[in-house]
Amino acid sequence: MLRKKSEPVPVNEIRSAEIKKLLKDMFETMEVAEGLGLAAPQIGVLKRVVVVGFHRSSRYPDVKETIERRILINPEIEILKGPVEGFWEGCLSVPDMRGYVERSRNIRLKWHDEKEEFHDEIIEGFDAVVYQHECDHLDGVLYVDRLKDPRLFGYNDELDMIEETRTRVAV
Repeated sequence: MLRKKSEPVPVNEIRSAEIKKLLKDMFETMEVAEGLGLAAPQIGVLKRVVVVGFHRSSRYPDVKETIERRILINPEIEILKGPVEGFWEGCLSVPDMRGYVERSRNIRLKWHDEKEEFHDEIIEGFDAVVYQHECDHLDGVLYVDRLKDPRLFGYNDELDMIEETRTRVAV
């Protein structure tokens, strides 16, 4: 299911009981898993819906930024010129693993919210990376498809041990 393309939500269905329940389930799932965001396909629903929101988490101790809690319905991303930055991404759909992915730090994001209001914003920095990761799910793309190098992918425990070894050797 994670490899399938999601269907748009008709604007006149955004306020439906079905979408309200979906949003509630998505936020609960994201919070229990201590995630940064979640796309509907990750809980088995092929709808173009993403939720994001993050303050602090034991799952991401090195992430200092916060992400405003948002609901994105039928999001569209346009990659803008500017810097690309690499980040060790993880995903609830690929548990206990992470890989190094480079993404644009500047995007234009268009979407509807849960009140049917349309938004069009330029998003920069870490938020742009998170939105790209989550919106990829809507097209059946996982972060493992975007690895800079397949050798930069592995189990969290193994990658942590490698980093600890490098740190001890460097000190």
